[in-house]
Amino acid sequence: MNELLLIVFAYLIGSIPTAVWLSKTMFGIDIRDYGSGNAGATNTFRVLGSKWGTIVMVVDILKGVLATSLYIFLNSYLQNELHRTNLMIGLGLAAVIGHIFPIWANFKGGKGVATLLGMAVAIQPLVALCCIGVFLLVLYLTRFVSLSSILAGVAFMVFILFIFNERETLYRIFAVMVALMVVLTHQKNIGRILKGTESKVPILKYRDRRRQRRRDQ
Repeated sequence: MNELLLIVFAYLIGSIPTAVWLSKTMFGIDIRDYGSGNAGATNTFRVLGSKWGTIVMVVDILKGVLATSLYIFLNSYLQNELHRTNLMIGLGLAAVIGHIFPIWANFKGGKGVATLLGMAVAIQPLVALCCIGVFLLVLYLTRFVSLSSILAGVAFMVFILFIFNERETLYRIFAVMVALMVVLTHQKNIGRILKGTESKVPILKYRDRRRQRRRDQ
């Protein structure tokens, strides 16, 4: 019974529509009416710029960390690593579902990648750090948040299954599910990348201007 209450609470935390509330409060718009129509960090980067996209991303990551860490309220899970990990996965997934289908925003949210990352930070910080490295490297090279998210999600599976060789079966299944979910929820982005129509986020603009000036000289 206590576990069920925590899972519901984790869902409510995940349901906090960061991008929607920020866009309405700061700009008087609903972020879901622009860009890709998603209420997540990627679309916020695209529509409102890197500053606000970063804020949304950080808050959405913290949602995942907080929701996944709710296990601390059940003393029986503090001493059993296996049961604790299983509960953390359940709590984290509840938060991700909340982000995708937020009760506070008519069940129309984002794709859950940042909240998934927060979940990974809470469960396996080193793996999460490696995934953040993959995300930032791809973002630096391409300026595609969507592609960065996809490759970070796939990298999460690779790190869990092969590099860190995590032995917990449920966690290995979860890692595969993460990779599949990230790819499936970004199908439209993949199509736009292949067509060359995917929007790039406005970061490293000074570097791009220097390169353009060199080409023009």
